[in-house]
Amino acid sequence: MNSRAASSYRRRPVRARVRTSTSSSRIDRALLHPKHWPSWLGVGAIFAFGRLPFPLIWALGGLLGRLGYLLAGARRVVVRRNLACCLPHLGRWERERLMIAHFGWLGVAALSQGVGWGASPERLSRLVRIRNRERIDTYVAEGRPIIVLVPHFIGLELGGAAFTALVHSGVYMYQKIRNPVVDLQVRRARQQYGSLSIERQDDLRGLIREIRKGTPFFYLPDQDGGRRGIFVPFCGVPASTVPMLGRFAAMTDAVVIPTFARFLPWGQGLELIFDPPMADFPSGDPERDTTQMNALIEARIATMPDQYFWVHRRFKTRPEGEAPLYPPKPRRKKRKQ
Repeated sequence: MNSRAASSYRRRPVRARVRTSTSSSRIDRALLHPKHWPSWLGVGAIFAFGRLPFPLIWALGGLLGRLGYLLAGARRVVVRRNLACCLPHLGRWERERLMIAHFGWLGVAALSQGVGWGASPERLSRLVRIRNRERIDTYVAEGRPIIVLVPHFIGLELGGAAFTALVHSGVYMYQKIRNPVVDLQVRRARQQYGSLSIERQDDLRGLIREIRKGTPFFYLPDQDGGRRGIFVPFCGVPASTVPMLGRFAAMTDAVVIPTFARFLPWGQGLELIFDPPMADFPSGDPERDTTQMNALIEARIATMPDQYFWVHRRFKTRPEGEAPLYPPKPRRKKRKQ
């Protein structure tokens, strides 16, 4: 099947069967207050950048990201520590060059956010190359429950827009963004092609029912799990990881398809890559399943280390008795009422 031809595959629409506490995209009048105008200006700027030719987005984003490298002192510390833990085989200056490249891609990701905000499927099909699409189309055609495992590579937002526009709409878990204007726009963008969102604290029984009916579930697995996670290796370092992937797969009899988004050089667009379904999964052992998931992510990091989301404090939660890996965050000043 030609992965660029959006019209060659008819997406099965997803009906709103899951209760979504964040499903409304109507503008609350309170968001029109002048205190929110800077946020609306920022959203408008992202929209405007998204209309530019993609090679120009790539060039401007790379410059913006490298400027961010110079200014983002605290985040530089986080990235530097993550790279030292996860890629110890690299020399110091190799890791520093990798970090500069990473910040450049972060800038590209920030400016390309607007591409997915209202982009037509035709434009997305020109920008996004879908690799190994047959690996998911077969299961969609069968109505098989599917979990789309989507680790935090920085092309994730554009890749997600392409997935829902060109492959299939789905359901995903959502954590509310502090800024209400940005939160509204991100939800609008993610739901524009029929996908549904549920908040993390919502009742998950509706989600399970939706997966069983054949709606692909986008699962982002690789953030710090806090004290509710279990410690399994991630790049050789004990990392608190939420052991839910195996449980979701067992409860729904779903096939797990690892999916990765990779920006192409020189503004050529983005690849959405479907890897083979996870074999012998789930095993019934949460630690074994979670370790297998992390190893799979590690293997893909090795192929594009500059595009993993290194600015996240992946090892924030430490095993009992272990010293923190990151400096403490500065406390936010409370606003005066």
